[in-house]
Amino acid sequence: MRHAPKPLAALANDVSPAAVAVLKKAQDAFHERELHLRALLDALPAAVYTTDAEGRITFYNEACVAFAGRRPVIGSDEWCVTWKLYWPDGTPLPHDQCPMALALKDGRPVRGAEAVAERPDGSRISFTPYPTPLLGPDGQITGAVNVLVDITHRKQAEERLSLLANEVNHRANNLLSIVQATVRLTQADNVEDFRDTLDGRIGALAHAHSLLAKSRWAGADLSQLVQEELAPYVGGQTPRVWVSGPSLPLQPEAAQSLAMALHELATNAAKYGALSAIGGRVEVSWVITPDQTFELQWHETGGPATTRPLRSGVGGSVVKRAMRHLAGSAEFDWLKTGLQCRLTGQAGLMIAPAPETGLPL
Repeated sequence: MRHAPKPLAALANDVSPAAVAVLKKAQDAFHERELHLRALLDALPAAVYTTDAEGRITFYNEACVAFAGRRPVIGSDEWCVTWKLYWPDGTPLPHDQCPMALALKDGRPVRGAEAVAERPDGSRISFTPYPTPLLGPDGQITGAVNVLVDITHRKQAEERLSLLANEVNHRANNLLSIVQATVRLTQADNVEDFRDTLDGRIGALAHAHSLLAKSRWAGADLSQLVQEELAPYVGGQTPRVWVSGPSLPLQPEAAQSLAMALHELATNAAKYGALSAIGGRVEVSWVITPDQTFELQWHETGGPATTRPLRSGVGGSVVKRAMRHLAGSAEFDWLKTGLQCRLTGQAGLMIAPAPETGLPL
């Protein structure tokens, strides 16, 4: 005949004081170990939480609070500690279809998924979840643990890399178009002159490209561009080039166009103008007028007297073409004292905007 089991209180009366002490010590050790594990999880920088078999939140560490921007409700919130979920393409992701829910429903870990969590304040964070079911001694699912890894910076870096690749492609195509136009416009009486002329024009583009690359394409300084094109005549005991004007960071297209225009003016001055004669000099100055017009003055003195050519040369055509790209113009005056040239353009199309601060490079 089987006897009914004794209640726990009755069993406690049958247990010796020594056994009670051992049991109490074991309980204290278990409780201490549990507190240690919770403290360990709270110290982790990654968001970690657990659920029961039905998906109800049973534990979360403090990193979850920072991650989700909210404090989850134990036993009430289900599947995930986040407020709202989205797929990477922005499509809403119901909580009962999130990777944690799938891990519990299918009884297997989920890897390789990505999602976006929206906090109550509207900010969003990209992350990768690592939900893993927890099994009891009988092999049945008792719950699950999930680790949420913030990949926001990685996604931003990927986006910046994609934008950079598109920008490089655009700039390369633009530069090649300019080179093609330069080749078509270049004329010479023989192959050697053609090569030298073309080499000088492409070199001018290279100078502009180098200045832009140094600034990470934020803008090429006009003063440096002028100095690069007139380097052989700047400085020394008797400087032949005088430059004045405010610091102006040029947009890439403006830098390339002005580099071509300055190269043609410098080449003409060295061959036929002020820089071809001893004592000749060139003054280059620029301003932004009150009506937001960019104006550059090229003034030669001390060289051979100039006269208006019977027809426009290739160099002049290159200068005019370069300024038309900037919604501007090039005006030439052939004076007895030397050539004067006035280049104008819309400042809004030429001046690079101030770089944003606080953004990672």
